[in-house]
Amino acid sequence: MRGEMEATTRDAVIVRLRTQRIQPLPAKIREKGKGLDRQITIPGLGEKVKTRDIVVFTRQFATMIDAGLPIVQCLDILQAQATVKPLRKAIQQIKDDVEAGSSFNESLRKHPKLFDELYINMVAAGEVGGILDNIMNRLAVYMEKAARLRAKIKGAMIYPASILTVAVAVTAILLVYVIPVFAELFSSFGQALPAPTQFVINLSNFTVRFFPYIITALVVAVFLVVWLYRTEQGRLSIDGFLLRLPVFGDLFRKSSVARFTRTLGTLVSSGVPILDALAITARTAGNRVVEKAVLATRISISEGKTIAEPLTQSKVFPPMVCQMIAVGETTGALDSMLGKIAEFYEEEVDNTIANLTALMEPIVIVFLGVVIGGLVISMYLPIFQLGSVISQ
Repeated sequence: MRGEMEATTRDAVIVRLRTQRIQPLPAKIREKGKGLDRQITIPGLGEKVKTRDIVVFTRQFATMIDAGLPIVQCLDILQAQATVKPLRKAIQQIKDDVEAGSSFNESLRKHPKLFDELYINMVAAGEVGGILDNIMNRLAVYMEKAARLRAKIKGAMIYPASILTVAVAVTAILLVYVIPVFAELFSSFGQALPAPTQFVINLSNFTVRFFPYIITALVVAVFLVVWLYRTEQGRLSIDGFLLRLPVFGDLFRKSSVARFTRTLGTLVSSGVPILDALAITARTAGNRVVEKAVLATRISISEGKTIAEPLTQSKVFPPMVCQMIAVGETTGALDSMLGKIAEFYEEEVDNTIANLTALMEPIVIVFLGVVIGGLVISMYLPIFQLGSVISQ
């Protein structure tokens, strides 16, 4: 028999052939893709696996498991119909590992870029409890809601950031290229210029003179912030500053609460032990201040205390959240209570974003009018004065 088979290693090919009752000859197995036939990938330009692709994979896998299909057959079907090449290759490798005797969660653990710790631990709990189909459905719902929340937060940030970028770019163009032309024209008048006009011309001269240094300073500042954010203390300070911002801080806090309660509720309802669930939730918090508070809660629980008490002491979570978690602990319905808190705060995030968008529109219009309009009016003031002198 002759043929081709896609697998991660030669040993995986041998194992798969033996499961099909075919005795391979190792010397006859040759790797394809060497030399000129080898596939070349350029970092950053290849296909990327999106959250939506993982959600579709999870939902389809849950449906097939619920229908009674074996895991290997489910993976074979999903691998055949996957459209994104990295995901298709990962599914093939997971299938090979499962066929070689590894558990499903152990096979997923070899692909951390596609499946995070929350995903793997929930799958492990589903395998142990025999409810893998239910767990996969919960995972799909969780990932959809988390992706929707992230998209809303990004959308709220993009609008003011884009407007501010355009305003800065237009102002820089006016100061560097347009206003010097007016300044040269006004120098021939031989009269003192109005104070606003003189101020704008001085600002333009300063910008033209030090423009390379200003750009360099901005680039250095960006790199400095990025470097600080990669350090433990720097990220803690920046995340704490974001939570204290006047308008956006409330949005970040509500989104962090929604993410925390949704993640912890999903893990607890799936049967993951509370200490493991808190450790996973801390790593997926997205904010180092929230992560620190959750880890302190985990330590407190290991000492025999409740969840609500250290959360209250951290002053990161609103009092209502801590009280509802305390009620959930007392009544033994912590998972359902966490789900209700998550739904409430996800709705609060929606309302905050809607209010923020409605508030930003007039602020942006006023900002652009004051900055751009102020520059234009300052440049035309001497022309207006010259016109009045000529008319007299």
